[in-house]
Amino acid sequence: MRSGPAARPARAPLAVALCVTLLMLPPGLCAGERRRLACSTCRGIVDRFNQGLADTAKKNFGGGNTAWEEKTLSKYESSEIRLVEIIEKLCDSSNFECNNMVEEYEEHIEKWWFKLKKKYPDLFKWFCIETIEVCCPAGTYGPDCLACHGGSERPCHGNGHCDGDGTRGGDGTCSCNKEYTGDFCLDCSNGYYSTLRNETHSVCTACHAACKTCTGSSNKDCQDCKEGWIKNEEAACVDIDECAASPCKDHQYCLNTDGSFSCKACDASCIGCTGEGSDKCKICASGYTKEDERCTDIDECNLPEKVCMKENQDCVNTSGSYKCVCSEGFEEKDGACLQMQVKYLPVTDDE
Repeated sequence: MRSGPAARPARAPLAVALCVTLLMLPPGLCAGERRRLACSTCRGIVDRFNQGLADTAKKNFGGGNTAWEEKTLSKYESSEIRLVEIIEKLCDSSNFECNNMVEEYEEHIEKWWFKLKKKYPDLFKWFCIETIEVCCPAGTYGPDCLACHGGSERPCHGNGHCDGDGTRGGDGTCSCNKEYTGDFCLDCSNGYYSTLRNETHSVCTACHAACKTCTGSSNKDCQDCKEGWIKNEEAACVDIDECAASPCKDHQYCLNTDGSFSCKACDASCIGCTGEGSDKCKICASGYTKEDERCTDIDECNLPEKVCMKENQDCVNTSGSYKCVCSEGFEEKDGACLQMQVKYLPVTDDE
């Protein structure tokens, strides 16, 4: 680049560091993964360049002599000063791959800036795809930018992701969305059925919750039932009531759900139960009694017979039980509630 007003730090040490880093990578990364990384790096550079264009579009202008500003701005718009300002912000200092790429191909960026940007306004296409050849057009992959499986217009027929799409890496194979399977993502996965299928398009829709595989939307269209479901006399997959076999422990109740079940803890007032709450107890637990079909707490503190027998004790009712505590102004010592002793501070001559 021609001499400019701003001196730029040398990137050679960063390039050396990048080479060392790449040598330390696993061998598998040195082919396809390095190609993907190169494209990602180039795309990042172009994104930062375009952001730099936006950030410097009206720099140092805004008010005053409009005619002078427009004349000066037109010079700045395509100036070396502006280019330097943009390039200086293309890479973070710790990004070895970015700094190495800018160092290696800076002359190409300068050539585009001064001579080619009007003819080739799309910097990404000109720089990353056509000039340094680290990326491919969308829908293509690999060193030769071959069409992805399913074609470059709709890779994987729009139902998945093409490996290496838009980069010089990958093998073009499809990773299908969950609804689809097959080399071209045209077939339906288990749990989905086809609602549209031709040579270029396929639409798969979720089966009924009861179906493992199906031909339609209802539980009568199941080919196979999911676990927790069974076919009835009408050949429809219906929920198995696992709770009928009493699979839960004594202190739990069974809650049947579609295709499954869960065991829930009984209420604290119950010994065994048939459902949630104190009204579903089989037997009331100790400290509770049946009232209005519910197991309710017994207030032991209000029983005819006193339960806290020691002198200066109060009864405190708790859920399913009670406790005895010393009355206010008393404290427990050696198993008895004794009156608290008031401690007085000694009076000094100064007071």
